[in-house]
Amino acid sequence: MEYLSTFQSSGYEIADLHLFRGVNPEAVAGLLAACPVMRVVAGQAVSDAAHKGSHLYVVLRGALGVATDQQFGLDDGVVTNVFPGECVGELAVLDEQTNAPKITALQDTDVLAIEAASLWKMIDESNGVARNLLHLLSFRIQAGNARLRQRLKVGKFYQQMSTLDALTGLHNRAWLDEHLPLLIGKAGAAVRPLSLIMLDLDYFKRFNDEHGHQAGDEALRAAARVFNDALRPTDFAVRYGGEEFMIILPGTDKNTGRMVAQRLMDRMREAVVFTDMRLPLPHITASFGVATLQPGQDADMLVANSDAALYRAKDAGRNCVAD
Repeated sequence: MEYLSTFQSSGYEIADLHLFRGVNPEAVAGLLAACPVMRVVAGQAVSDAAHKGSHLYVVLRGALGVATDQQFGLDDGVVTNVFPGECVGELAVLDEQTNAPKITALQDTDVLAIEAASLWKMIDESNGVARNLLHLLSFRIQAGNARLRQRLKVGKFYQQMSTLDALTGLHNRAWLDEHLPLLIGKAGAAVRPLSLIMLDLDYFKRFNDEHGHQAGDEALRAAARVFNDALRPTDFAVRYGGEEFMIILPGTDKNTGRMVAQRLMDRMREAVVFTDMRLPLPHITASFGVATLQPGQDADMLVANSDAALYRAKDAGRNCVAD
């Protein structure tokens, strides 16, 4: 980083700088006269290390790249380009930070360095400088907030994806482990029933052996479609693992839970696995175990009860409902 001159002898005009637009040049000329102009070669970092205190940097020629400001809680590698007439470092000056955001020259660049004390004097001397600075800060904060909102949106998307089963689109085991205890707690606090159905596709290994694993995947997706079409918006369908699923029915007692399981079983037998009618149409069936939340039960106990009911259905010949 090379010091070329002061602003007074640099040949650049005050009116070309966004910070001083509409400002009487005489109000700031004296303070700007002694501010140094630096030549920063491409790839070199601009730093306050050679100065005491924070600085506002104004690009006179060339371009700077500014890393995302940590004050916005962002660290996403976004680089903002700063072109002639624009400045960077406003927040560092206002916060009296000695470490400015990471600033790097994208090409050979002439930079005007205005130390914090001089900037504050300019603000005192001219309302126009204060107005322009607020405008620049507002733009930078809005841009930072927009990036933050976008990052939160992306984060929410990936969080949602991490709790969905990729094959069926149903909730997965991670979602169940987090939300079933919450649903049980909510049911207990409201003194409302909650039922759980655990179901297993019958003879699924044989299905895969006879029709292939791609057909097996289609059968799992067909089962998911049955759940999505038959359940209420307040119910939850989960792929528990492999060919095993779980249905959570808030506000549902034992008799109603059994009726729901019976309806799902009937629809499962009618589910279309192959949409290509030239292929033989295999049918899928499932065994259902129904358990209803009892006082004092937690998630593990309720799941264990539904699992035990499922095995009773299998022992009864499969393609049936047990509780």
